[in-house]
Amino acid sequence: MKPCKTVTILGSTGSVGCSTVDLISGHRDRFTVKALTANKNVQLLARQAQALHAEYAVIADEALYGDLKQALAGTGVRAEAGHQAVVAAAGMPADWIMAAIVGAAGVESTLKAIEQGTTVALANKESLVCAGPVMMQAVQKHGTVLLPVDSEHNAVFQVFNADQHGQIKRVVLTASGGPFLRRTREELAGITPAQAIKHPTWSMGAKISVDSATMMNKSLEIIEASYLFNLESEKIDVLIHPQSIVHSMVEYIDGSILAQMGAPDMRTPIAHTLAWPERIATTGGILNLSNNINLSFEPIDLNRFPAVKMARQVLQGGAGASTVFNAANEIAVAAFLSGQLKFSAIESVVGETLQRAHIQPISTIQDVFSLDLDARRIASAVIAGVN
Repeated sequence: MKPCKTVTILGSTGSVGCSTVDLISGHRDRFTVKALTANKNVQLLARQAQALHAEYAVIADEALYGDLKQALAGTGVRAEAGHQAVVAAAGMPADWIMAAIVGAAGVESTLKAIEQGTTVALANKESLVCAGPVMMQAVQKHGTVLLPVDSEHNAVFQVFNADQHGQIKRVVLTASGGPFLRRTREELAGITPAQAIKHPTWSMGAKISVDSATMMNKSLEIIEASYLFNLESEKIDVLIHPQSIVHSMVEYIDGSILAQMGAPDMRTPIAHTLAWPERIATTGGILNLSNNINLSFEPIDLNRFPAVKMARQVLQGGAGASTVFNAANEIAVAAFLSGQLKFSAIESVVGETLQRAHIQPISTIQDVFSLDLDARRIASAVIAGVN
């Protein structure tokens, strides 16, 4: 029997984190858990830590330390709290680390995990969008194995022959189109948060669901793909695929198109990274092609979803532009979810922030944090002006 793989899950109570916990629970003989971290969900974090016999459980909100410690009393699981404790957990020796903290909040811990020189499963796409050069330099410096968890990038990874990089014509990321695929721009003005977070095929958190509805998620994925696979924007295409069965494709210069298919269940790409370079059985949904499945594809209407065109402009503007792009989107989505901003105004807030920001080159993580903070201030001012 092979030795157990030691794992840490950063963001264990989120959608990806819960799916990861589910997979590990189904393969307890293969994995031991070093640390689990969460933002505010104390009770779920405590239950996960006890069930998986984790060594550490870390809650990012320091005010909840007492609650976590009480919930774990007598279990043998050590409780910690605070942002720096989360970063420290990312730095604990582990064979495999899931980076699943949503948004820019996960950048510092993801970098810390990468600096271990271990295997990092990347579900936090914002780490590459915000700090692509810094992250990829750290990957090279420390010999880290960086495995993409996003279903689209994981699909590309599975059919992307890096040794034939020069023979790859393009990568095609697929997009479900979200819940408002057939809505006009005018109809999007009255969309509510409850409608926006109701994704037709995927079960995701609120922020990611809104990003899917605006197609901003696909914009972030274009930027992420450019770093992961060392591709220019022109070699990264997007197609609408409402069934979410073909997760992405790679087209080679000889006309061959290789695609990865699977049920729309995040446990499939997570399982791929968890066992890589081997495979394990998933606890998730299994695709049955004998069920008379129809597959359809169509181009994106850039007038309806301008975020995709914006992403390509951002890539041309350099890494600093990507940092501003992500920060502005996070602020705009938060404003929409709290009822301060119309759904149809999210892209305009991001665009206005990009125009106002003083974008500078990025060479250190401190550069990223400084530019991110400035962009958030500008975006907040733009939203205040809209209202």
